[in-house]
Amino acid sequence: MVHKSSHVYASLFLLGLVSGAIAIAVSLYLRTFSGAIFIPELASQTLFSITPGEIESEAVETFGPIAKYSAFISALIVNLVVYGILGLFIYKINTKFKSVNSFLTAAATFVLIAIADITIQSVSIQALIIYLIPPQIAFGIMSAYFYKNIKSRASKVTPEEGVSSPDTTSGSISGVDQNRRLIIKAGIASVIVVPLLYLGLNNLLFPRESTQSRLPLASEIASKPRPTGFEDSRLTALLASEITPTDLFYRVDINPVPPIVDANSWRLVVKGLVSNPLSITYEQLKTKPSVTQIATLECISNKIANDFIGTAIWNGIRLKSLLEESGVKSNAKYIVFRCSDGYDVGIPLERGLQEGSILAYGMNGEDLNAKHGYPVRAIIPGLYGMMNPKWITEIELIDRVYEGYWQKKGWANNAQYNTHSYIVIPGNAPIRKIFRNIGSMIIVVGEQIPIAGVAFAGDRGVARIQVSTDDGATWKDARIKNPLSPYSWVIWTTELDVANKGNYRIMVRATDKTGKIQTGEAREPFPNGATGYHMIDVQSTN
Repeated sequence: MVHKSSHVYASLFLLGLVSGAIAIAVSLYLRTFSGAIFIPELASQTLFSITPGEIESEAVETFGPIAKYSAFISALIVNLVVYGILGLFIYKINTKFKSVNSFLTAAATFVLIAIADITIQSVSIQALIIYLIPPQIAFGIMSAYFYKNIKSRASKVTPEEGVSSPDTTSGSISGVDQNRRLIIKAGIASVIVVPLLYLGLNNLLFPRESTQSRLPLASEIASKPRPTGFEDSRLTALLASEITPTDLFYRVDINPVPPIVDANSWRLVVKGLVSNPLSITYEQLKTKPSVTQIATLECISNKIANDFIGTAIWNGIRLKSLLEESGVKSNAKYIVFRCSDGYDVGIPLERGLQEGSILAYGMNGEDLNAKHGYPVRAIIPGLYGMMNPKWITEIELIDRVYEGYWQKKGWANNAQYNTHSYIVIPGNAPIRKIFRNIGSMIIVVGEQIPIAGVAFAGDRGVARIQVSTDDGATWKDARIKNPLSPYSWVIWTTELDVANKGNYRIMVRATDKTGKIQTGEAREPFPNGATGYHMIDVQSTN
């Protein structure tokens, strides 16, 4: 009997997993096509929200977006295991209360899951009712179907007496056959649901993006003369991606999956210490006087020469104009942004009133996509990317310093960009990923090769670039292409004369327009952003 019970429980757990997979598939497709609540997504967000900033930083630096995807997949597996355990629990209820049918099973399961969901993250009861009932009904009905067959098999044995009934032999054979048929049915269900889960997850995590119109400067590079000093054809790819293609632009936020915001029902609320509170629709926002601005964003968790940096053409309205329309009161000190994904951040009022601060609804000639903040995000020159929130729904003016999501985890609140300079050509730095068609370079003795890259100092601008090929003993000035805007990075270049075979160590440093030279002190990103020189080693051949 112990063996029989263990076998039954293992079968129940397996069938709970299969039923749970069906429920998750239903929930996943509701999330994909209607932006519904998806529990693994909420759970992984919660995991990141309670992770200390330094640990989270190390995870993002080491694994990049994979860190959040791994948390998401882990939450998905845990969700599946919970369904397996619930399968055992519901079976116990069905066994004890003979009158429980599939509909009551579904209802009981829904209540259990809903309670668990509320503990994961605060969500509205309405959202729970709309989006969580269908998956749980699917789970309950499938579970009840499977359990009915197991109970039918179990009824052939009389466990209270501990002995077989007169038809024990035939009952056992029938039970084995029923069990096999049940497992086969579960297997067929798995064969159907697993591909659906795979396709749904792949579409959710890695949606296809059009690459049309993603290189705004490519035609200009082809049709106009090169800037003086940048004639070398090996610099073509670097110049062509001075504006980062949208599909290569980095994304770091608190979500494993970008939130889907319905622009038709979306409202931007401006409130707090204002004389004229506002509630603006997407269409109303787009009818206001627009501006076009080129600006570089860099994530504060970006390691030296990593690819969490990019430059785009942003379209939107000046934040200053909106604040003036709302009538900011004299005692306001901070602007607080709140977003549809639960993210929040505050910036000093003077940052919001600067000419370069905008609320952007367009990127590189197209509407913002979901990854980059549709329908509206902020662009705040001079401050690291985390201070440039996406998916904004609310702006509040307050009379005190505000610490937002990342600041509560230990990241800097006065997050001004550090001065950075990165070598893109030659070498294999991760930053090369955001420049299309860079290619590799063979370094041959007796030739002159280009050294080139980008430098960025926020709204302070870059005044000078210096390159050393002798471990910093001497420095050579590089040529700097005029920046596309006061808020963008610059492209720079110089040359290396390869006189001898062997290793060459190349390093670069920048000086901003305030006269401050980039520090050579190597420092990890947490909590104020990485510092240090970028260095690469290249090997020449005969």
